[in-house]
Amino acid sequence: MIIDGKALAADVEVETAQRVKKLAERAIVPGLATVLVGENPASQMYIRLKHSACTRVGIRSENVMLPENSSVEETITKIQELNDRPDINGILLQLPLPKGQSPQRAMMSILPEKDVDGFHPVNMGALLLGAERLVPCTPRGIIYALERLGKKLEGAEAVIVGHSNVVGKPLAAMLLSRNATVQVCHVFTRDLADHTRDAEILVVAAGVPALIKKEMVRPGAIVFDVGINRVGDKTVGDVDYEAVKDIASAITPVPGGVGPLTVAMLLTQTVLATESQAR
Repeated sequence: MIIDGKALAADVEVETAQRVKKLAERAIVPGLATVLVGENPASQMYIRLKHSACTRVGIRSENVMLPENSSVEETITKIQELNDRPDINGILLQLPLPKGQSPQRAMMSILPEKDVDGFHPVNMGALLLGAERLVPCTPRGIIYALERLGKKLEGAEAVIVGHSNVVGKPLAAMLLSRNATVQVCHVFTRDLADHTRDAEILVVAAGVPALIKKEMVRPGAIVFDVGINRVGDKTVGDVDYEAVKDIASAITPVPGGVGPLTVAMLLTQTVLATESQAR
């Protein structure tokens, strides 16, 4: 089975649009602000995708652009201005930042209740305590897809390849809170295949094209490929898709898999933040 991220994202958008309409009945319009520092072409493309998705569900969005040579203090000042605006319910700082800027300092300046990317230490801490609030969008999208697949997570063997703050660590916490058995692998893991072959659920977010081969995957596993790599004129993932799809019970393609779900979860989180602030 191919996990169609676009179709799942479309379902999320329908649900989100219904929640936006309920807020509109109370004269509340969710507002999302994105902050883009510099002119990274990939970042500009991601910003456009996010704003288009906002328009489809009725979320008001705006983009704040800062010059490439902006200091982290200037970025923080702009974020603080957005913190103070009651019409802005969610703030997203588009990464990566230009060299010399500290993403940690900038992201920590976002109010936790407006941190729709889920990266603020307050939100990360709540996640580790099992009290999920706003969480990173990619892990949330993966959990949503597993729920839609009807996969029972309690007791399931899950293996995550990659231990970033964006995917690996928060996803491990989310799976643990649902009582899965979780292994997290990374560049220092001695025998990667020995771990990946255990996985009923395999999530790969390493940034290495075709890292995961057919012989490294347990037959019948559910495979989420989070990698986005350019190889020649093609965009490929971290999994050898053509080989692995023959033995996996379900797998995400690249592109069209995890990416659309990540954007859809941003919409969900913006509405969630708006609902929370309205209370």
